[in-house]
Amino acid sequence: MAITRRAGFSAEEKETTWILWRQRVSFSEIGRLVNKEPGSVFGVIRLQGGITPVPKVAKEISLSVADREFMSRGLAAGESFRSIAKALKRAPYTIS
Repeated sequence: MAITRRAGFSAEEKETTWILWRQRVSFSEIGRLVNKEPGSVFGVIRLQGGITPVPKVAKEISLSVADREFMSRGLAAGESFRSIAKALKRAPYTIS
């Protein structure tokens, strides 16, 4: 008999789980509401030590897709790192 793995939690299920956890709802009740086993709910919460994870947000200093495209086109055209950096208002080492 083959062992089948259950699908993990979707983003919505995780969000619901964390909302209910902060409201002090039990693992069993959360499991019933998201249609998962209480042990699976415990596993999701345990991974973060019971603390709701902070959503990841790109930093302002990160290069956008448009910046990367501009860099790619500039490098393909033979422009220097400094000229591309100046156009993007970035440091030359960011481009290199």
